[in-house]
Amino acid sequence: MPPATRIEAAVDRSPLVRAAFEKARAAHQGQVRNGSGGMPYIDHPVTVAAHLDEHGYGEEVLAAALLHDVVEDSEVTLEELREEFGGTVAGLVGALSDDESIDSYRQRKAEHRERVAAAGPEAMAIYAADKLTNVRLLRKTYAEEGEKVAEEFKVPLDLKAEIWDADLRLLREKAPELPFLGSLEEELKAFRVSLGLSVPPAG
Repeated sequence: MPPATRIEAAVDRSPLVRAAFEKARAAHQGQVRNGSGGMPYIDHPVTVAAHLDEHGYGEEVLAAALLHDVVEDSEVTLEELREEFGGTVAGLVGALSDDESIDSYRQRKAEHRERVAAAGPEAMAIYAADKLTNVRLLRKTYAEEGEKVAEEFKVPLDLKAEIWDADLRLLREKAPELPFLGSLEEELKAFRVSLGLSVPPAG
């Protein structure tokens, strides 16, 4: 089932998911996802949420997945989300939002990784689905556009691959039961090969 169709069904059965989808769509209106070949931004959180819905996660997790980038990439605040969607959804979105006050990319991502792990299994599930969606999309776009796609990012693609490797290691350690990890490992391996990078040992 395509991600959009899956989320349309979730929207139909859950007022919370419907409200989150509408909020995310408004927040990301007019935005294009980097490294996507021109994809509307909203397609990214929809795909993340669809992965989670496919594996039976509940409406608060789906709502948080739909909203997971709005604090980073729009004017929406965590306080606003807490008022509209409650503490659980806002807490998950907060855990999934980068701390932009940390200048170093490596340090910011390391802090974020540990904060997600501390937030618990549902935050790690959204995080894993997000990474899978990101790696899969960038691998596809890189295959179509080559090095040109690197111009859309603030850091080199090999550094992104390094960070994703670290994300996968943490998820394997802290949440080995997550259903996305095998797919994430395979996509990341294929992406590294396409960049001409060595593939780290499994585990």
